[in-house]
Amino acid sequence: MCAIVGIYGNDNAARLASLALFAMQHRGQEATGISSSCDGKIHTIKNRGLVSDVFKESALKILKGNMAIGHNRYSTAGGDSILDAQPVFAKYKLGEISIVHNGNLINKDEVRKDLIDKGAIFQTGMDTENLIHLIAKNTKDRLRDRIKEALDRTVGAYCFIVQSRSKQFVIRDKYGIRPLSLGKLKSGGYIVASETCAFDLVDATFIRDVKPGEMLIFSEDYEEPESIQLFEPEFRPCAFEYVYFARPDSEIDGKNVYKSRENMGRALAKNDTESKVKYDMVIPVPDSGVPAALGYAAQSGIPFEYGIIRNHYVGRTFIEPTQEMRNLKVRMKLSPMRSLISGKSLLVIDDSIVRGTTSKRIVKMLKDAGAKEVHFRVASPEIKFPCYYGIDTPNKKELISNNMSKDEVKDYIEADSLEYLSVDDLVNAIGNDRNYALESFDGDYFVKE
Repeated sequence: MCAIVGIYGNDNAARLASLALFAMQHRGQEATGISSSCDGKIHTIKNRGLVSDVFKESALKILKGNMAIGHNRYSTAGGDSILDAQPVFAKYKLGEISIVHNGNLINKDEVRKDLIDKGAIFQTGMDTENLIHLIAKNTKDRLRDRIKEALDRTVGAYCFIVQSRSKQFVIRDKYGIRPLSLGKLKSGGYIVASETCAFDLVDATFIRDVKPGEMLIFSEDYEEPESIQLFEPEFRPCAFEYVYFARPDSEIDGKNVYKSRENMGRALAKNDTESKVKYDMVIPVPDSGVPAALGYAAQSGIPFEYGIIRNHYVGRTFIEPTQEMRNLKVRMKLSPMRSLISGKSLLVIDDSIVRGTTSKRIVKMLKDAGAKEVHFRVASPEIKFPCYYGIDTPNKKELISNNMSKDEVKDYIEADSLEYLSVDDLVNAIGNDRNYALESFDGDYFVKE
């Protein structure tokens, strides 16, 4: 679940890329990087840390040129080495190349082993590097043809931006699992980004979403990007983007994230089996639980209150790589409004329960602050299956709902009651006009090796 961006045809490409990455910082906080192309050379700066720390003025002065690609890292493949930060750069027969990737390649180990057996030397643990080697070993004369044949051996969820010294190639997998949108910069040129929230900051106008299975090519040969349909679309966008990952002000494949989350909260209120319990207030787990809590409050008529205050200088806990760091960040990030919640019966809305440890800490925090009752509502279905398409739930042992019943989860987090959104209600909340990737909820692994 990384963020990627491509800027083409603007003399401030790297600066605009850094602003877009700043807007998408929520999609990855481990490392960030930008490659720009200028005078036939690709320049790359990447490092661990946040966009605002890495891309200061001195760095941006080095990244000259009218085209740039960028990446915020959230690891699901590879390690925490700086070598595993993106963009991934290499020199090969056709010149220089740099790649950024959002997604997860499920056949990465098989392809990597085959490449190593044939003499390839890998510098990173990332699945992204597979594409570099597949492109470099190909004998086609045009980069677009090398990319196409490399993708024929690539299975999984992916959005790639490949930058040469003079062109950019943008590719989305045939399922459209991860989001990717195209926009027009008012200052000139184009932008491609994981989320439309990046367009607002750089003053760009949304054009359309990149189609599943499509390749866009930006070059001096055409005023507008050239479009090639590489694969027949089998559209299955990831439902978890709407539940948690995307910023609420983004439009993902024509669906407003904020409205979808508000609808999730309304559905929870309509189906609440504990309706006989009198709740004094509805409070969200900030920030991703806020729209659903507002929807629940509007539907039920129960007052909405900010009973938990978030420290916004602390990043997202779910995407931390270790449980120890997630626990620490929960304590640093969330604080109860004691005077507001003391002696009250609380209806608490969160976007999801993955491992259960964060929910348990939240319930304890509220009860320690004097809450009489804490009733927990989850604006997504039970997460019972690991995701292999880019979400950091690598095995069933980490998923509490795979190992416990709903009542057992309730007892574990020490809530007075617990209810989840159903899969049907989730789909209806987003919009039931398409098939979604729901593998975390229903175990349907539709991408096959």
